[in-house]
Amino acid sequence: MKSQLICSLILSLLAFGASANPNAAEQKAAACAACHGATGVSAVPMYPNLASQKAAYLEKQLKAFKSGDRADPTMNAMAKSLSDADIKLLAEYFSTMKR
Repeated sequence: MKSQLICSLILSLLAFGASANPNAAEQKAAACAACHGATGVSAVPMYPNLASQKAAYLEKQLKAFKSGDRADPTMNAMAKSLSDADIKLLAEYFSTMKR
């Protein structure tokens, strides 16, 4: 019981730190840059641009990759580790970028 409480407290503090960190979105998006470009605009035609996409669309797609409803081995693996808060953060981040 005590260890569960401590784990919950640590996770809460980590989540608060990520939301309080103005660079949290940039840090999370760094993993996306390899395929989708640092500015959300991919230099490779087979990878979609994320910049300026609607946040709701990006959030829906990331959740579909995470659940496996949308199949892509790379994106399924990438999305599995994302929390709902991470997904929302990334969706909002890329939606505000200009192409």
